[in-house]
Amino acid sequence: MEIEKDIILEVEGITKEFPGVTALDNMHFKLKKGEIHAIVGENGAGKSTLMHILGGIYKPNSGNIYIENKKVKLNNPVDATKAGIGIVFQELSLVRDLSVAENIFANRQPINRVNFIKFSSMYKEAEKMLDTFNEDIDPRTPVKYLSIDKRQLVEILKAMSSNPKILILDEPTSSLSASEIERLFINIETLKSKGISIIYISHHLQEIFKIADRVTILKDGKYVDTLEVSKVDEKKLVNLMVGREISHKYEKRGNIDRKNIVLKVDKLNHDKFYKDISFELYKGEIVGFAGLVGSGRTELAKSIFGVLKFQSGKFYLEGQDIKIKSPIDAMEKGIAYTSEDRKEEGLFLGMDICANSIVPQLKKFSQGKAFGILNEQELTNYTSELIKKFHVSTPSIRQIIRNLSGGNQQKVLLSMWLGMNPKVVIVDEPTKGIDVGARSEIYNILRQLASTGVGVIVISSELVDILSISDRILVMRTGELVASLNNDEANEKNIIEYATGVRK
Repeated sequence: MEIEKDIILEVEGITKEFPGVTALDNMHFKLKKGEIHAIVGENGAGKSTLMHILGGIYKPNSGNIYIENKKVKLNNPVDATKAGIGIVFQELSLVRDLSVAENIFANRQPINRVNFIKFSSMYKEAEKMLDTFNEDIDPRTPVKYLSIDKRQLVEILKAMSSNPKILILDEPTSSLSASEIERLFINIETLKSKGISIIYISHHLQEIFKIADRVTILKDGKYVDTLEVSKVDEKKLVNLMVGREISHKYEKRGNIDRKNIVLKVDKLNHDKFYKDISFELYKGEIVGFAGLVGSGRTELAKSIFGVLKFQSGKFYLEGQDIKIKSPIDAMEKGIAYTSEDRKEEGLFLGMDICANSIVPQLKKFSQGKAFGILNEQELTNYTSELIKKFHVSTPSIRQIIRNLSGGNQQKVLLSMWLGMNPKVVIVDEPTKGIDVGARSEIYNILRQLASTGVGVIVISSELVDILSISDRILVMRTGELVASLNNDEANEKNIIEYATGVRK
């Protein structure tokens, strides 16, 4: 290996194989001292696998890792920490009932001669670390009382408490608002100014151009290229990632049946989350719900699906007054809902694709069968058809869900609900944590679904997505419906103005 003085980390020829899948294939990567280096690629490109190897969670089948030109073996997370690598994963690992300080110094608390924790020293050290980021948080505060962006900071400080030379941030903005993202970027720049090298993974390409010095592109587990961010644009980056043109332009559709209302929500009220919500959804129409975090969009969707009880209001499905008191009621009426949190609320991660695919329709597959025993061949045929229809990339229908990429998990989530042939589909943050290629595929699936006469509701914090998919856009602010815009009169500026209250 040729020695380069400014390189703090080098990955050389790393290959990682799982049963039926080569996740990384002869991967190469170099990180400079004191730089912010973005890694991008479609879901399944190998980003997460590379991070798990650098974190000592996975062992590579072959290849070498060098830190400051010295070859290292990262057999476990302790090895990675000792080597100077800290990781902040997308799913935060904080213990909600413990204090900020206890979370920061988890398993590294200062102790006295009789092994008792020196709480005063721990709080003082936590205070110093918080001061570094100009944060006025009491280190004794349980993290459950902190906002999501403050929890994110605590997670970063937890990784920083081991004094890493390299910090890996995996999708750090996935649950943050625009103002919280700006604050995170300021904190990242603070870390960079202290000489810490940062690997930044994100599906949001606009973030790459704001924060990163260089960007490395992965595709199908292979290294594609490393470029100076200042010398590349978003179009070129997308082409390198996916190898095809991705369009975010709205395509006007002529198959909306404006004479037939599939779903009418009339004066729906909840004493905490929303008030006096009324709207209509036509057959074949895609309606996008925009708004800031906390505007009440998700709670409204959960009420329509029967998860969240409401105080007053009515639903009409195809002109008929219906009662929805539970998800079973909603499903029996033909209403499907995919949660924004696919890992916690949407999928059974430890089960395979086949088992997940039939969850909403167990009754259908067991009807008429002795003792409710399911027909394996029937299930195999059904799941195989769904995988083909939704372009799920997997070696087998028996692949465990947690082993799929985020985009393929999202496709399985959609397939399990759309397989029941619903009349109304509500998809909550369908592109959260997935790349531009998978995002485009998912919206094509929703367009095709709407073309069959199904009414589709899309909730998304991504305005580009809302504008590219929605025939009509409803904007919510602090629990109220404040605007209804046809796609041709909507743009990012007026949506934000309605969502923030600038425009009435």
